[in-house]
Amino acid sequence: MKTIAFYDTKPYDKIYFDKHKKEYDLEFKYFENKLNADTAMMARGCDGVCAFVNDDLNGETIETLYENGIEVIAMRCSGYNNVDFSKAFGKIHVLRVPAYSPYAVAEHAMAMLLTLNRKTHRAYIRTRDFNFSLNGLVGFDLHGKTAGIIGTGKIGQIFIDICRGFGLRVIAYDPYPAKDKGIDYVDLETLCREADIISLHCPLTDSTKHIIRQETLDLMKDGVYIINTSRGKLIDSEALLHAIKSERVGGAALDVYEEETEYFFEDYSEEIMPDDVLSRLISMPNVLVTSHQAFLTKEALENIALTTLNNLKDYYAGQPLVNEVCYHCQKNGSCKKDHKERCF
Repeated sequence: MKTIAFYDTKPYDKIYFDKHKKEYDLEFKYFENKLNADTAMMARGCDGVCAFVNDDLNGETIETLYENGIEVIAMRCSGYNNVDFSKAFGKIHVLRVPAYSPYAVAEHAMAMLLTLNRKTHRAYIRTRDFNFSLNGLVGFDLHGKTAGIIGTGKIGQIFIDICRGFGLRVIAYDPYPAKDKGIDYVDLETLCREADIISLHCPLTDSTKHIIRQETLDLMKDGVYIINTSRGKLIDSEALLHAIKSERVGGAALDVYEEETEYFFEDYSEEIMPDDVLSRLISMPNVLVTSHQAFLTKEALENIALTTLNNLKDYYAGQPLVNEVCYHCQKNGSCKKDHKERCF
């Protein structure tokens, strides 16, 4: 039986991984600590590592894991911008969960938009105190407004379908347009100028980092709503804060934040928040922040666990690794997986 060091463990992780691990002849050694260069030593004696989106798999972390006999890292998430693949290549195979529930993320994006617009979160707090005043709770009809979707992968396409159900006009920007989906594609500048609501559904790359920044914010309509359930660094947080303070942005719904690694998934309710930008964003009445919970449905957690366990099963059985992320492939533009081979 193989033992996997499981980092950044939360109670909901244990439920779904413990439910299935015996079927895969695996044992998990759970750690509440995040994986980083200081905690990598804790994996000594284990056969592999299971990591999450806010773990820090930099070169030093990779090297320490490798020196302690770790040959495989199973990321239980789709994002992998926190992994130094140049250091992992040839030493440690990195696997991921490419999709778990696009519906979960798209539905959460719409839930945040509806909450922010109709202010149901504020109404809930009021009525708990028997305050039934409607002052300050005015929203706007979504019907007839224009939604601009940046990124039209599976999640973006589902969010488009949801928007259409509300009667929104939808335009989209994606350098790799989806074919035969009936999506009205425009350039980024046009999207910024025409959209009443902008929702981000793209991966974090060199080209998308700070895709929402001062220059793009300056193009937007006064009162635009911005939703981000993808990656925090898609938005320049200080530029967004300035645009909210100047009332250029009418509202922001953020499930992610560019400096979230130290804070999200943890309880800081008894401490003073050291991040001034995050504190100021949360203090704004027209900003709604959730702590990277868009993925958090029963269906998604089940799919994450099963895909992660199947990735590990394939690795230890010597099978092709369909969900391997490879530095060689990214660098050379060719993929050994096309030939049903491992990346090294």
